[in-house]
Formats: sequence, C-alpha cells, structure tokens
Amino acid sequence: MSLAFSLKKIISSRSLVNKVLTTSLSFPKRFQSTAYKNILIDVRGQNKDIGFIQLNRPRALNALNAELMTELEQAVTKFDSDPSIGCMILTGSNRAFAAGADIKEMQNKSFSEVCKGNFLSNWTALAESKTPIIAAVNGFALGGGCEIAMMCDIILAGEKAEFGQPEIVIGTIPGAGGTQRLTRVVGKSKAMEMVLTGDRISAKDAELYGLVSAIHPVESLVDEAIKLAERITRHSKLTVQLAKEAVNSAYETTLAQGINHERRLFHATFATNDRKEGMTAFVEKRKPNFTDL
Repeated sequence: MSLAFSLKKIISSRSLVNKVLTTSLSFPKRFQSTAYKNILIDVRGQNKDIGFIQLNRPRALNALNAELMTELEQAVTKFDSDPSIGCMILTGSNRAFAAGADIKEMQNKSFSEVCKGNFLSNWTALAESKTPIIAAVNGFALGGGCEIAMMCDIILAGEKAEFGQPEIVIGTIPGAGGTQRLTRVVGKSKAMEMVLTGDRISAKDAELYGLVSAIHPVESLVDEAIKLAERITRHSKLTVQLAKEAVNSAYETTLAQGINHERRLFHATFATNDRKEGMTAFVEKRKPNFTDL
C-alpha cells in the first residue's frame, strides 16, 4: 500500500469522524438520549425548530408494526411538547413512505383480540398533535401509510408517489381513518372507488383530488418540505396552533358551528402578546418579533 494512499485513507476517516461529531454536537441534547429502532429523528431548519421524523424499516417498505407506531407516537409527543419546535416533518424513503400496516403481525389476530384490545386505537398522536405536521411522501403510501399521511396537516408528494387503501384486496377494510378522512378530502364517489377496488392513484391525481398540496421531484421533496416548514415556523407558534385548530374544526362541525368556533379563536388571539406585536409591526412597517406568548 502506498504512502499517499494511506494518508488519503486516514484523512478520509478523520473527515468522516469529524462529520459525525459535528452532527452529534449540533443535535439538541434533549433529543440525543432517545434511541429508536424503527424511526430516525432529527432537528432541521435554519433555526433548528423543525422536528424531523423518518420511518426506517427499509426491508419491510416501512410497514407499520406495533413497535414502529409506539416509537412514532413517542417521537411526535416529544416534539409536540417541546416549545422550540414549530413544525414537524414525517417522511419515509424514496421507495416507500409506508406500504401499509404489517400484515404478518395482524395475520393471526382474532376478532376477540382486536376488539378487546381496541386495535389501532393508539394511532392518534399525529392527528392529535398541536404542532403542524407535514407529510413528505415518496413512493408507496398505501393502507396504513395513506392513513398516517392523511393524519398530517399538509401532504407534499414526490413525482412517483402512489396513494391507496387496498385493504379490500386482503379481505378487510381501512381501520385507522381511511374511509373517513379520504371521503372528506376526495369526496364520496372517488373514496368509494378507491376503497372498494383497492386501486391506487398517482401523485398527479392525488393533487387533482386535493389529497396533496404540491408535487416535487423525488430528490428535492424533503428539502421542499423543510422550506415549507420554515415558512410556518417564522410565525407565532401560539397563533399557528390556533389557526390549525380552526381549520381542523371544519371537518368536525357544521358550517355555523365552525364559523362560531373560528370567531372565538380569533377573539382569543387578542389575549396574546403576539397578536399585538404582529399588528404593531405591520403599522410600523417592520418585521414582527414573536415570542409565542
């Protein structure tokens, strides 16, 4: 082995170590102690205020087993309770966001077991989060994968993403909100077609039906999600949470009830320092300095 090659190898190794150390040191200590087997977490964005969660069961196409969902619930809850986090991003791999629930894990369950155990009832952390969550979907988002994407507040799709509720093909139906959320988004007729046939739709069709808000190239999808999250986190976190609650109430109430709820939340902003700061900054023609109070 030549001396030049040896030196090159040493330098390369040191660079790798430095990179790992730099990444570790830049990652907030409050999250460093958490070790997960099926997901990866990080804090992204210029201001380190974006909670980043990546599903990480590549050999199973990120199939959603009980262990993964428990870890996902823990990570979402942790980010949601952290006052420095203003938005979250949930993603998978380029090949699969999540190809569905883990069929092998469900295969031998009985009616008594799933009924008494209220199976899938713990798949709620994403939907219950006060912090906005962006789903960055590349590849397959099928069955449970489509359901957890719909639990998020905004869905961005890669060009090759596919969405579907194919449970009918294996003799069952969606069990984590697929028939309910999909119908509210794409309408009864299209939801019926997808649920009763198990057919998938492309990213382009998903955007057409209002399931996703934008489509991006596969390689830049996560970067675009971070850019969108940064546009959210520049605002008052408190006001963002109230705005999210107001929009979500449109799916749970009548129009009259929703408008009344929105008005009450609007009134509530007048009790915050950020509302006063925002309006004062507008009048004074300067950028607001929000304190999330």
